[in-house]
Amino acid sequence: MSLLTVGSVAFDAIETPFGKTDKIIGGAGTYITISASFFTKPVKVVAVVGDDFPKEYISTLEQQGVDTEGLQIIEGEKTFFWAGKYHNDMNSRDTLVTELNVLEHFDPIVPANYQGSEYVMLGNLSPQVQSTLIERLENKPKLVVLDTMNFWMDIALEDLMKTISMVDVLSINDEEARQLSGEYSLRKAAKKIMAMGPKYLIIKKGEHGALLFHEDKVFSAPALPLEEVFDPTGAGDTFAGGFIGYLAKTDDISFDNMKKAVIYGSAMASFCVEKFGTERLLEITEADLEARVKEFEELTNF
Repeated sequence: MSLLTVGSVAFDAIETPFGKTDKIIGGAGTYITISASFFTKPVKVVAVVGDDFPKEYISTLEQQGVDTEGLQIIEGEKTFFWAGKYHNDMNSRDTLVTELNVLEHFDPIVPANYQGSEYVMLGNLSPQVQSTLIERLENKPKLVVLDTMNFWMDIALEDLMKTISMVDVLSINDEEARQLSGEYSLRKAAKKIMAMGPKYLIIKKGEHGALLFHEDKVFSAPALPLEEVFDPTGAGDTFAGGFIGYLAKTDDISFDNMKKAVIYGSAMASFCVEKFGTERLLEITEADLEARVKEFEELTNF
């Protein structure tokens, strides 16, 4: 089934206790599309870069089955750049540099052959850009998933509330769920947030797994205890890509199938953190993924 994603395609520079990188390919849109392309092809991307973005990075996306017709290249401007340094526990980080560059005035243009996409993933971006993309779709998609963060709750809450009301699934972390709802109990928070519009809510809890809510139902997915977390950058976006990619592949949006999608998304995220940037995602095979999903199954059998 056809999948469309909007998100940042960007440069990252990352430092962790295991080492550091120069500028490498990053951005929510990059991680989402690479992860989703493992399940369904092509993945259509709406994003923007400057003319400093290397052609070989675009080729890498295309080789993974990403349709880049919707990737705007703005002449004379620079690509979004983020640099960050992780602390020893890898759960906290300091942002060293944020340069919005082309993202500051990003106008999400949907190419004609992207119309009719049945699955839509709104990667972490300005909620105004996200809602504009939804409004530009000529047909109502089967499923729209939104990923966002506390930054937009702090500076653009009204725009964010509008976007939340337009989607089927919202994906946020536990801190963000508490901030958005004003409730400490995640179950109470989920009820309040689903009343804002989404039928489903995913609350990511980092190394403690994820929760999926729908009406009065709750599914708790474990996190795989990894020996080493090398670089957590993009793990949440990789999770989102695996989740929506699995749903698009199976074309089944029942709660039971969403449980499986959460596990597949979690499995993809567990690979992402094993090397810097997108490096590990570009190496894994179908056999690797199925073995990892089996590990998740064994965690919850008793």
